[in-house]
Amino acid sequence: MAKPTYKDLLDAGVHFGHMRRKWNPKMAPYIFMERKGIHIIDLNRTLESLDRAANAMKAIARSGKKILFVATKKQAREIVANAAQSVGMPYVTDRWLGGMLTNFATIKRSVRKMQNIERMLSGEAGLAMTKKEKLTLERERQKLLKVLGGIENMGRLPAAIFVVDIVHEHIAIAEANKLGLRTFAMVDTNSDPTLVDFPIPANDDASKSVAIIVNYLAEAVKEGLQEREQNKEMETANTEENSASE
Repeated sequence: MAKPTYKDLLDAGVHFGHMRRKWNPKMAPYIFMERKGIHIIDLNRTLESLDRAANAMKAIARSGKKILFVATKKQAREIVANAAQSVGMPYVTDRWLGGMLTNFATIKRSVRKMQNIERMLSGEAGLAMTKKEKLTLERERQKLLKVLGGIENMGRLPAAIFVVDIVHEHIAIAEANKLGLRTFAMVDTNSDPTLVDFPIPANDDASKSVAIIVNYLAEAVKEGLQEREQNKEMETANTEENSASE
């Protein structure tokens, strides 16, 4: 897993914060300087934070638990959805439904409803439907899929949540904190980094900046999953060896 260098982060514009008037004073430890009224993020702190977050996410993946990726901002949606899909993790990139974590039982019912509609449309029941009935059901399925498609296979609450822009996704962060889930996030200079366990100071508005951070963390998750598989294989081999020697 090639860690981004200082220059990589610089080239991706990770250091550009918000205008000074928008800043959150709690971000002071992560700010390097001010230039033309804009805060510049200290990329050395970004690299340190990225390391900590990657190691923790890798450990969660190794333990077989899920990390929910969240980014509903237009410039981050596709990047986050692709990264989460590449490592088989759940994601929310359309909009955050209030209670998605704190009222998970209701969300699961909506997922089941979506799956039932899919079965009806593809099964024998679909053949007996009129064109209008099919169209109505298909519209409802598409509506549910847009919001719930990324968490369709999330059978239980995740162990952690990763968020791009905690100001934009404040409801998701509040729900995760209420339930005591581990929280990882890209935090820009207008954010309160104390709201998350693993804040990563970074420009959360530019797609290049989002991509370099998110893809590195997805790689860490991938490594954790691979180590989990290797451990399982070793355990199986040891069990077989022990059985053979008895």
